[in-house]
Amino acid sequence: MKPITFVCQGTLSLTPDEIVEQILDVSKWSDFHGYGPIPGIKSAEFEIRTPNIVGSRIRVTNRDGSQHTLEIVEWQPDQRLQLRFGEFSAPLSRLASEFSESWEFQRSVNETIVTRSFEMHAKSMATLPLLWLISFILKKAIARHLQEMKAGK
Repeated sequence: MKPITFVCQGTLSLTPDEIVEQILDVSKWSDFHGYGPIPGIKSAEFEIRTPNIVGSRIRVTNRDGSQHTLEIVEWQPDQRLQLRFGEFSAPLSRLASEFSESWEFQRSVNETIVTRSFEMHAKSMATLPLLWLISFILKKAIARHLQEMKAGK
């Protein structure tokens, strides 16, 4: 089954190195506030942190009590990284098997264009319509997060 996809883009004054430093600083993850029914992040902690970062796993607890894990599957800090979300708690565990998120960085003189691409994998054809609706709200949450990163919040 084809995944649900969407892309958000923003321009930040941060360098790619500064952006990936924020990603590795799990104390900053609570800066993700969500949007509407998409909960913000309450806390995140490394379950496994590998020396080369690839294979590192992070346990995320959301403000509504739901949880998921995130694994870093690609790590090229100056260009691109890819994250895989899984082990969702209910109710998302009933709708999706996994999400993938890619961050791509294009640096110019004083700014970095950040492109965040998502793939959301539905568990079945029956859950696809609801996951498709969730993707619209999640896209708003991601766009808001990029704006907050731009503003330095």
